[in-house]
Amino acid sequence: QVQLQESGPGLVKPSQTLSLTCTVSGGSITADSYYWAWIRQTPEKGLEWIGYMGFLGSTNYSPSLKNRTSISRDTTENRFTLQLTSVTPEDTAVYYCARYKGDYEAYDTWGQGTQVTVSS
Repeated sequence: QVQLQESGPGLVKPSQTLSLTCTVSGGSITADSYYWAWIRQTPEKGLEWIGYMGFLGSTNYSPSLKNRTSISRDTTENRFTLQLTSVTPEDTAVYYCARYKGDYEAYDTWGQGTQVTVSS
């Protein structure tokens, strides 16, 4: 059973960098055909896709967030990370990591989600 869990600071000050880690157990982040995504949720916008890292290490980001977003991975620790720079209160959200299976064309596994608040 594949499990994902988000971790990182729950409070970030404006203009600083939001940094979160997704730890994956029960499966490898380098396994063929899987993509590892970051998604966030707010009452105002609902679910918003941030970006993903593919199993070969490629990345793809939302056009609205591309200039501030970086997704990286540590294959030794089987983890991948999100960094979002120059944050504002509008970046306050519940952040999820999730697994996407290409041949299923669906997100089949989600982390529990972690609340991140941007405030001074």
